[in-house]
Amino acid sequence: MKILLDMNLSPRRVNFFNDNCIEAIHWSSVGELNASDDVIFSWARKNNYIIFTHDLDFGTILLNTQDNSPSVIQIRTQKINPEDNGNTILSALKNYEKYFKEGAIAVIDDNKTRIRILPLSM
Repeated sequence: MKILLDMNLSPRRVNFFNDNCIEAIHWSSVGELNASDDVIFSWARKNNYIIFTHDLDFGTILLNTQDNSPSVIQIRTQKINPEDNGNTILSALKNYEKYFKEGAIAVIDDNKTRIRILPLSM
């Protein structure tokens, strides 16, 4: 499993994932800082990365394109530091790994994780 952190999340998360045996990179290390979400989406799909974001736009792209990849994890909490919710995220990655490999979108908030299999339907 490989994680691509979106620009709206701290690069510090890379170390958190790597320290927990999950390959991770931050978009700033592979692409233009002002790249559009479509560019990030295409890069993640081409390189088999799961997009990890605090942004709702990737869910909209998945809905509009009806694509079954890349998988997307949206963190929907104001506590966006790994120290605040790292265990919750690791648990979701472990519990839903099969779905992320096949194509899924997960929304993680303070209370629960919701997951939908791709492609999304209207």
